[in-house]
Amino acid sequence: MKPDRATLEAATDHVNAAPRDGATIEMLCNRPDFGARNFTDRLAVTRAGGVENCRWTKYPWMTLEDGSPDPRIQVCVLQRRVLDLVWKEGEETVHPGDTFIADMNMSEENLPAGTLLKAGSAVLRVSDVWNDACTKWKARYGVDALEWVRASPELRLRGILCEIVEDGVLENGARVEKV
Repeated sequence: MKPDRATLEAATDHVNAAPRDGATIEMLCNRPDFGARNFTDRLAVTRAGGVENCRWTKYPWMTLEDGSPDPRIQVCVLQRRVLDLVWKEGEETVHPGDTFIADMNMSEENLPAGTLLKAGSAVLRVSDVWNDACTKWKARYGVDALEWVRASPELRLRGILCEIVEDGVLENGARVEKV
């Protein structure tokens, strides 16, 4: 069941009250192809290759002038409280496919572009690219969910995009902390 706008709006304060640091990595996911989701307990991430077995190297939605994948979109992180509003495990709706989920405030105020995050043994840099959701988000979770995540870009309700700046391993249960 897709959430309505009133439900989402009512939850905004709860979403924004998420911890500002020290979250736990949950629901690690790689996307080897369009629509495919593989959930795992650990993922290697590298500056050169992005998230292991992810389609980013072959089919990035954003590229540099030379046509290579834009590193600013290597890792996607969605806030746990937003996921809980739009997706329920066991339902037929497809999981958003973010690299991992974390119960952490993703707002620009808390995580401005350029912020470094230690995630497991990797280091990520919060991107200046805004994750504004896409037509797939609208199709899966409804027009109200799309409008809600886009209504306040500074809150980054659709989550953050990150560049890998130090190779490492992401593991379920590992910490995500500001450096």
